[in-house]
Amino acid sequence: MSAAPLTRVPTLYGLVLAGGRSTRMGRDKAALAYGDGPPQLERAMALIAPHVQQAYVSVRADQRADPLRARFAQVTDGHAALGPIAGILAAQARHPEAAWLVLACDLPLLDAATLEHLLRARDPRRAATAYRSSHDGLPEPLCAVWEPHTHQPLTEYVAAGRDCPRKFLINADTLLLDEPNPQALDNVNTPRDHASVSGVLRRGEHH
Repeated sequence: MSAAPLTRVPTLYGLVLAGGRSTRMGRDKAALAYGDGPPQLERAMALIAPHVQQAYVSVRADQRADPLRARFAQVTDGHAALGPIAGILAAQARHPEAAWLVLACDLPLLDAATLEHLLRARDPRRAATAYRSSHDGLPEPLCAVWEPHTHQPLTEYVAAGRDCPRKFLINADTLLLDEPNPQALDNVNTPRDHASVSGVLRRGEHH
């Protein structure tokens, strides 16, 4: 995908992905909290809101009435079995003219400076602006800006039976940035992860 010509910079909307089933965690990751802090979904929405025209939470149809998710504007996944890519497609269908700042809800070490660095570096002529994982060097699709001209190729990608947003970004014209804080995008999928990150936050070891 080559960079698209621009007449204006697309408006930025926000999407916090909270439609997962949290099977490895055994309880709803969006509702997890650390110490006396807010639930992860609430924290993620607070981080994203200052930077976007409107922030939404991505949900499955059976989650819309959940009390935590119901506090926020929602985008409902059209294909619940597809995972995060379903939320991105549903958001793009809601506002096809917009770019989307997409964020997973399970990033307890994500800091405002990391998000601001991403947005300062955003190049709307590219397909997306994302961080290069500090662990494997591959794109991190769930803390990234997806530009509107990715919608059609992303739709075709899913229609071809593919559902990995990371692989999509690998093959797209993605601007990749180094993480200023190598821990910021460590996600929490299991009780062991949760205990480990809880200890890091308690000891103040995150950057």
